[in-house]
Amino acid sequence: MRYRYRFYPTPPQVRELARVFGCARYAYNWALRTRTDAYRGGRTLNYYSCSAEWTKHRKSAGKEWLRETSCIPQQQSLRHLQTAYKNFFEKRVAYPRFKRKHGSQSAEYTRSGFKWDPANRNLNLSGVGRLDAHWSRPFASRPSTVTITKDCAGRYFVTLCLDEKVIALPKTGEAVGIDLGVSRLATLSTGERIPNPKHLGENLAELRRLQRAFARKRKGSGRRERQRVRIARLQAHIADSRKDYLDKVTTSLVQRFDVLAIEDLNVRGMMANHCLARAIGDVGMSAFRRMLEYKCKWYGKELKLVDRFFPSSKRCHVCGFVSESLPLSVREWDCPECNSHHDRDENAARNILTAGHAVTAQGGTTRRSKASALKCKSRRTVNQPAL
Repeated sequence: MRYRYRFYPTPPQVRELARVFGCARYAYNWALRTRTDAYRGGRTLNYYSCSAEWTKHRKSAGKEWLRETSCIPQQQSLRHLQTAYKNFFEKRVAYPRFKRKHGSQSAEYTRSGFKWDPANRNLNLSGVGRLDAHWSRPFASRPSTVTITKDCAGRYFVTLCLDEKVIALPKTGEAVGIDLGVSRLATLSTGERIPNPKHLGENLAELRRLQRAFARKRKGSGRRERQRVRIARLQAHIADSRKDYLDKVTTSLVQRFDVLAIEDLNVRGMMANHCLARAIGDVGMSAFRRMLEYKCKWYGKELKLVDRFFPSSKRCHVCGFVSESLPLSVREWDCPECNSHHDRDENAARNILTAGHAVTAQGGTTRRSKASALKCKSRRTVNQPAL
């Protein structure tokens, strides 16, 4: 587990951390440029050969400033680049990019670079000193790594990698289907509606005002930099508010239900709709799913993913009738077969719960196999969705 705490550095620590961030960023960018140039030259560099070249580069003439700070964050930067390359070759992310000076900064220390005093709750970093951290959450294990982060708003955080034991929550025997939306954050199969606070919408007018003032400032001036910090603080407030709300909602759902079924939504494809992109991004659908995934894993609950092409909104949960079309503007509809009146989101949540029973935990699919689809294609009716 990773626990994050905010700390407040002294002015000398701010200057020292700026040097540490700069050296770690330089090491990452140097390694990325070196490995990219080597590949273009017809050879490849792995982590070990790149680390050996970095040691020579660090000891070369004119690089004395690299030896004035701890070497641990610099070495960890090379490991992070190796992880970025691994994710790229496994086609999970894009090609690694260079780190910027103006943005969030980070530096990671291993156990040889810090000292932790559990009795007095003191954390001392090599070359930085004792951190004045606000320990808002207790922990029992010893940290294996410590990551120092400075966000765009100028706030400092320390993240501890811990080996904590999580106690499974008691079983309730309940199951629920969850339909995510825009006007409402989620609609449960029980009929409960979870509102969407719209954190960005509430602060959009203030954000626009700050950004207009930022555009009028001369580039490179101190006033432009101070205005950038004001915008970053507002953006951080919006992001923190959204994360706090999603954390509370997902924790409550995991505590109340043993089985949770949600749709495997293509959020990236949904964001391509320029009419709904801002509203969908303000909901935080990907963060909602990610929180449910790791909390279900922690507390011994089951999360079932229903295929995104499953007609949850167009299917009547009473008789199984599937409507040919159901525009987004239609929020309620009547089934022509059984005359049942449906709320669009609640009906979808109930269908998601029903489909979730046929899905294995943490994934699966409700779509038919290709052979089954070909077998049923000839006798498909108007109420059966085409594959």
